[in-house]
Amino acid sequence: MKLPRLAPGLGLALGLLCLLAPGLALAAGAQALFDGSSGPLPAAGWQGFLDTKFMVSAVGSLLLAIVLGAAIGYHPMTPRTVDSLQEADMPKVYIMYAFVGAVIGVAVHEFGMVIGVVVFGIGGLLRFRTDAGSARDTGRLIAVTLAGLVAGLGLPHLAVITTVIAFVLIFLFDSHPACQVCVEGLPDGRMGDSAKAYRAVLEAHACKIISERHHSGKKARVEFVFRLPRGKSQDYIHAALCNEVPPEVRGDLDWEVE
Repeated sequence: MKLPRLAPGLGLALGLLCLLAPGLALAAGAQALFDGSSGPLPAAGWQGFLDTKFMVSAVGSLLLAIVLGAAIGYHPMTPRTVDSLQEADMPKVYIMYAFVGAVIGVAVHEFGMVIGVVVFGIGGLLRFRTDAGSARDTGRLIAVTLAGLVAGLGLPHLAVITTVIAFVLIFLFDSHPACQVCVEGLPDGRMGDSAKAYRAVLEAHACKIISERHHSGKKARVEFVFRLPRGKSQDYIHAALCNEVPPEVRGDLDWEVE
């Protein structure tokens, strides 16, 4: 069967339609995404604190995200590859970002994808336009921004849950801050003895050593990355290292604290 020939103008129109169809579909999808944002979003308000089912579900989701982030961050193989203070601090960053992602997921589940677009826009602005310092500080900044956002969206109960869990996480993280001390100017040929003496003092004061690196050469040095015990400050450990290490194996201390 021979198909009828199309007029040149009609054929050109159909070709253009085929080319524009994907773009039109994307535009229609984007319009559908924001169609629900023309009016006020439904909000639970202060009555949300009486929604026990939602609060239990939200807390469960956030705690699950924290556990999953901790499983990755505190993988048994991680300490073997830690070389710097920043790497020692990364498990906390993983947990905080997993928590932030869970808050976004709960908010999107409540209000729809339009909230996800807003949150990711805010996150990009904070990450690239705000000098928050470390990745840890950026995570905290995003967490408090999310708490304010969900409070403004009429979910005060989710805002309170977010703030309480973030507060507990920060308290736990900062109770054992990571430190890096570099011992330089070691006596010639005594690097091994010096490292043993400094390690013994740190362990005697309940410091958890994460990594130990020896650097030989003209400027021999030993680097320790460890966590301070609860209730003891950097000054306290510094004094202990200066006073309790035998004089014949002492070096100069250079500190870096997260």
